[in-house]
Amino acid sequence: MADRIQKIVTKLPDMKSVTDVWKAADRSLGRGDAAFVADLAIALAGVYASEAGRIWQYRSVFDYLLRLLATTPGSGNVAQALRLVSSTEAADGKLDRYAASLLASSQPAEELAVAFTGHATEEVRACLVHELVLRGVDVTEAPGIAGWATSSHWRLHPLGWLPLALSELEGRPDLPSYGAHGGSHSMPYGPPVNREVPRDDRAPVPPVEETTTEAVAKTTGVAVMNWAEESNGRIEARVFDLGAPLEAESVPRMLMALGLKCLEGAGTKKAALTVATCPPEHPWRVLFAAASTGGAYNSGVRGAYGRLAAWQSVAGLSGAEQGCGAEEVEAVVRACAWYAFGAGTKWFERVAWDIGLVAVSAERRRLSMLAATDTD
Repeated sequence: MADRIQKIVTKLPDMKSVTDVWKAADRSLGRGDAAFVADLAIALAGVYASEAGRIWQYRSVFDYLLRLLATTPGSGNVAQALRLVSSTEAADGKLDRYAASLLASSQPAEELAVAFTGHATEEVRACLVHELVLRGVDVTEAPGIAGWATSSHWRLHPLGWLPLALSELEGRPDLPSYGAHGGSHSMPYGPPVNREVPRDDRAPVPPVEETTTEAVAKTTGVAVMNWAEESNGRIEARVFDLGAPLEAESVPRMLMALGLKCLEGAGTKKAALTVATCPPEHPWRVLFAAASTGGAYNSGVRGAYGRLAAWQSVAGLSGAEQGCGAEEVEAVVRACAWYAFGAGTKWFERVAWDIGLVAVSAERRRLSMLAATDTD
């Protein structure tokens, strides 16, 4: 087997097509030889991982081998997928998150229990816990998983802040589906679909003072940061203190008066501003999708970290105090009035990835906004 693997590794960069390698992996897995698939992927990573940016054959074959192991039912396949991502040759934080998403989407919890006793990094385990939570699994009762998930030793991990069950705010999140040949996911962006707030130019707007800080802008925009850092996206996140309570009918006019970059040129027939009320579940859902699945040219941070990023962004928008627990954040989020907005300005790309969100605090004296756009 070693000679066979070495032959594939050596010839890979010169291959015009890699489908024969895929088929060889399919045949091996069909015979129950999941170890060959993992060994081949590990060998490829050992030789080509540092040059992945320029060797498309490596990227294509490695991704296929991981998908094949992670999405094909069977405990042996799970064990080999975990051995692959835990190997020194393939070790990578992004790969841990990706593998956890693949496994949780395709394998039952009882098969994934092996990750908490055998070959798996702590990062894979943490991600698996919350990928399963996102899929409605009660990890506090899952045999082989509950002991690790409920232990205190990983509470300092970033994902340790998240609750071990979905909240009402999260509902049932839209999650990607995967197979050996690819995956798919929903894109909940676009124009508001709730009750539109008519623009009234006579509606009073209170005095306003911008209070945006770098820290608040970073926290508010964390769910869409991957659009700007790994794709072609733009982000605007700002916070304002209001000199008097803001009424709902004044929100469109208020937005136009704030000097927002995303609304430069709005107000004409071609660039009309639309503002709609929305329940607090809407911003969480949109921000989770943006964080977990990414923008035009990237794949996001996957489910577990996407869940964390969505919570962080809605906490920033709502004005929840830093250090609050999830229940406290949700209470503050629900006390806010939420709006979704959009406009046909040059700032928004209007391809597929456009977000415009506003939160007005319970006392109606604080307004925060987040806009994001991306394009291919």
